[in-house]
Amino acid sequence: MIQENNEILDVDLLNAQLVTIPNGEITLRDDRLKHIWTVQIRSFLLSKYAITQELYGQVMQTSPSTFSGSTLPVETISWRDAISFCNQLSSISDLNPCYIFNVDTDDYQFDNLANGYRLPTEAEWEYACKAGTQGIRYAELDHIAWYKNNANGTTHPVGLKVPNAFGLYDMLGNVWEWCSDIYDETVYGSYRIIRGGGWCDEERGCMATNRRRSHPKSFKIDDLGFRIAKNL
Repeated sequence: MIQENNEILDVDLLNAQLVTIPNGEITLRDDRLKHIWTVQIRSFLLSKYAITQELYGQVMQTSPSTFSGSTLPVETISWRDAISFCNQLSSISDLNPCYIFNVDTDDYQFDNLANGYRLPTEAEWEYACKAGTQGIRYAELDHIAWYKNNANGTTHPVGLKVPNAFGLYDMLGNVWEWCSDIYDETVYGSYRIIRGGGWCDEERGCMATNRRRSHPKSFKIDDLGFRIAKNL
């Protein structure tokens, strides 16, 4: 247990919620660029739930979400907020942070060998989401996701829907999730990738293959959160 400003963070409990994702391969596509590419995936850890408001508050001592509830996914989070959480969680867990900030240029470097927490790459995210399936979803959408037809205009507590074959919950729906990657630097600059669909999306928005992007610091919205990854 780690005491942070009267909040107790149970690191052992947190680590018990990290799922081992096996080695594999994933083929990605960008319909805008008509580009298809294949990525080899090395085994890594991924949190079975999106980061909750309770955990975010324990680590960051703030509550940015539009909706309120300890077991709801944290949202209204920028990409920069998400990686700051990863660094802070790494620090209080006595791990080496993955992100190194340059205060002069407001930029960062990523240490891919660090043992701390990080965001998944989009290849890792899609590979983990599909969990060995080949379609755009790993099961029938109403069974696995909160989206426009069943969410009633709000987020829902994590883990209530059916998980995928890797034991991951809410990979589709509830909140979109930030990934580590830049989308297309030549066109969109520093824009980062978001995946998975959210509570206010139509069915067509909640697919394992959907790729969207936005600004890493200024974009915050009530259907966008994140989950954490960690190197093995």
